[in-house]
Amino acid sequence: MTFRLIRREKASTRMAILAPLLALLTAMVLNLMIFLAMGKDPFAVFHAMLLEPFLSWSGFSEVLLKTGPLLLIAQGLAIGFRAKVFNIGAEGQFILGAIFASAIPVYFPQATGGWIWPAMLVLGALGGALWAVVPAFWRVRLNANEILVTLMMSLIAIQVLNYLLLGPWKDPMGFNFPQSVMFQYDAMIPILIPGTRVNVSLLLALLSAVLAWAYMQRSFGGYQFLVGGLAPRAAGYAGFSESRAIWLSLLIGGFAAGLAGAAEVAGPIGQLQRSISTGYGYAAIIVAYLGGLHPLGIVASSLLMAVLYIGGDNAMVSADLPVAAVRVFQGTLLVCYLAAVTFVRFRIDWGRTAQGGGA
Repeated sequence: MTFRLIRREKASTRMAILAPLLALLTAMVLNLMIFLAMGKDPFAVFHAMLLEPFLSWSGFSEVLLKTGPLLLIAQGLAIGFRAKVFNIGAEGQFILGAIFASAIPVYFPQATGGWIWPAMLVLGALGGALWAVVPAFWRVRLNANEILVTLMMSLIAIQVLNYLLLGPWKDPMGFNFPQSVMFQYDAMIPILIPGTRVNVSLLLALLSAVLAWAYMQRSFGGYQFLVGGLAPRAAGYAGFSESRAIWLSLLIGGFAAGLAGAAEVAGPIGQLQRSISTGYGYAAIIVAYLGGLHPLGIVASSLLMAVLYIGGDNAMVSADLPVAAVRVFQGTLLVCYLAAVTFVRFRIDWGRTAQGGGA
C-alpha cells in the first residue's frame, strides 16, 4: 500500500481559516502528553501559558509590547516568503538595526531634542536593510542559497554585537557588564499607553500590517510577488524580474527587522545589551506561516506568539516549566500548522503497490 498527495482543484476557504485553530488544538494535545511525561501538571501549565497573560492589565500590556517586534518582522518576512525567497536571517538584521540605532546615543550622549528617537528608528531600519544586501547580492550574482547565507549572517551579527559591547561601546561605568551607556530621555520612544511599557512602535507595527495588506492585495507589485512564488516560469514569460523580487524581498525583510531592533533598544530596554538577541527573528518565521502569510492573519498570529512568550515566562515561574519546553510548544505549533495546511491544499490518494517478482 502506498499513497501520494494530489493538489485539490480548489482549497476550502473555511478549512484554511480553521487550520490555525486546529493546529493550536493539536499542538496543545501533543504538548499535554509531553508535560505529563515530564511530571508537570498540564492544566497548570496551560493556565499559566494561555490564560494568565489576559488576567491582568499589566500582563496583557506586556503581550502588546511583545506583539510589536513580532508583527513588524513577520510582515516583512511574509512578503519574501510569498515570492519563495526565504530570509532566515531576520535575527541578525534585528541585531544590526539595534546597533545602528544605538550609534546616536552612544556617540552623542548629551544630544537633546525630539529628533533623536525618530532618527534612531530610521538608522536602525537602514542598518537591517544593509545587512540584507549581502545575501541578496550573493543570491542574484552567485546563485548562493539565501537560507544559508542569511542564517550565517546572523551568527556574524552576534559576534559584531559582542565585539562592540566588550570593546569600544562598553559602558565604563557599567561595573564591567557588556552593555552600552543608558540612553538619554530624548532617545526613548514615547509611551503609548500610560502606566505600561507599550510605546509608539506598536502603532508602527500595526501600520506595517496595513501597508503590507495594501501592497500584497491591492498593488501590481504584490501580484508580481504572488505569481513569482506560485508559478516562477509563468512570471518569467510575463517579464517579471526574478532578481528584482529577490532584492525587494530581502531588503524589505531586513528593513522591517532592523526597524524592530531599533524600536527595542529605544523602547523597553533603553540601552544596547547582548540580551537584545531574544529570538524574535526566528519566532517571526512561525508567526508569518501561522498567519497564512496574509497580512491580517499575521496580526492574529503575532498576538498569539506574544501570549506564548509572556505565558511561557509565567509557566516557568508558577509551573516550574523549563524554557526548552516553551520553545518546543512554539515549534510544535508550526509543525501542526504546516501539516494542517498540507491537508487543506492536498488530498491523499491511496494506491496499491504492484505485486509479484521482477523479471
